[in-house]
Amino acid sequence: MNENPNSAGPSRRAFLRGSAGMFASLALPLRLVEEQRPHFAPRAKSVLFLFMLGAPSQLDLFDPKPKLQQLDGQPMPDSLVAGAVVDQLKGRNLVAAGSRFAFAPRGQCGMQLSELLPHLGGHADRLALVRSMTSTIINHVPAQQMLTTGSIEAGRPSCGSWVAHALGSDNGNLPAFAALLSGGDPGDPPPPPHLWANGFLPGKSSGVVLQSGAEAVRFLADPPGTTRDGRAQQLQTLAALDRLRQGQHGHPATDDRIDAYRLAFRMQAEVPEATDLGSESPATMALYGAEAGSRSFANNCVMARRLLERGTRFVQLVDDGWDHHGQLVRRLRQKAGEVDRPIAALLTDLACRGMLDETLVVFAGEFGRTPMNQGGQGGDRYGRDHHGRCFSIWMAGAGIRGGAVVGATDELGFDVVDSPFTVHDLQATILHLLGFDHERLTFRHRGRDYRLTDVHGQVMRAVLA
Repeated sequence: MNENPNSAGPSRRAFLRGSAGMFASLALPLRLVEEQRPHFAPRAKSVLFLFMLGAPSQLDLFDPKPKLQQLDGQPMPDSLVAGAVVDQLKGRNLVAAGSRFAFAPRGQCGMQLSELLPHLGGHADRLALVRSMTSTIINHVPAQQMLTTGSIEAGRPSCGSWVAHALGSDNGNLPAFAALLSGGDPGDPPPPPHLWANGFLPGKSSGVVLQSGAEAVRFLADPPGTTRDGRAQQLQTLAALDRLRQGQHGHPATDDRIDAYRLAFRMQAEVPEATDLGSESPATMALYGAEAGSRSFANNCVMARRLLERGTRFVQLVDDGWDHHGQLVRRLRQKAGEVDRPIAALLTDLACRGMLDETLVVFAGEFGRTPMNQGGQGGDRYGRDHHGRCFSIWMAGAGIRGGAVVGATDELGFDVVDSPFTVHDLQATILHLLGFDHERLTFRHRGRDYRLTDVHGQVMRAVLA
């Protein structure tokens, strides 16, 4: 280092001043500098978002239609579908497609649920089932982006990042926002990272992708032979250099880089324990249908509970493989079988540990499926197309009115006829239960204030307890 005070380069003394205290800071909990106090008393402490990527069929899981069963194989009534544009079904005869699965009332509330969800049905009295969701987007990627970020524009922060930015983590050794991925067929592209991206929010609010197995976070482990003290000293020196560089250009990304290194250092100590399912009891693993060392939606459900109880604010489980244009009977049965038991176990586990009352659980896809057949009436050709006019989600846990069925669609499941809701309404409700007015939770970017719900959104009061 150049010690000449007239030199353009940093002096050794300046370097040491810049590094002072950095070693000690590595051991301190990381809290978001931009954390905000809730605008009012929150009902929820954390969020568990179950995102079924590809859009599950509400007509085969949550919204039974006896009239559709009667018309199965017949043309849809012109009075209902005249002039309707339905994605790939343009120009085709719109044929009614009744569900191939039976529905039955579940719980004391008598909520009608599909035979494909026997375990979830045991929690019917905990669920608020919304049958009247709508979306203006009927292509997967932009609709997924709309559900998670509130916009189809690239670069917007995801809902989890807004929560992480506002509240931080209760545990400085774990990320405030974690994403766990499962599902999909071999060779399929992975889920797009904008589902958990921070957009223009500070980098520390980005979702961290975790996975079950030996390596919970890719590239997190130190190289062989690296000691804990040695890594801390490396980060101390690197942070000091970053601070010096920041003094020259003042770029906020420098702070993001420093915070990312610091969080990664602390995660090395706690993430292996948090994601070690081998420490769970055999009874718990059997409840979920999980197997230590494997990668599955069931394992991710166990890991989600472990992260929530250790202070992670927002856990997003992304399960791919729900796009059933054909082969619906076989593939939907398979997918529902993969998630039904683990989700029910997760609700049971959270309730037994006293965590469900402070955790908001949301189950959703990006849009719905048509009441018309896409491929044919029989065999593997049978399927449903994308449908934004109506779809179903459910919510449970903190602040939610259990046993409620909210909204309704017409007798064939083509349009909403009562209490339509948008994805912005869902986002506003999530923030509301965390204690935030969605219109006041904003971030200044490029000269104006942005928010998760853009210029839309109303709290879904009907689902609230």
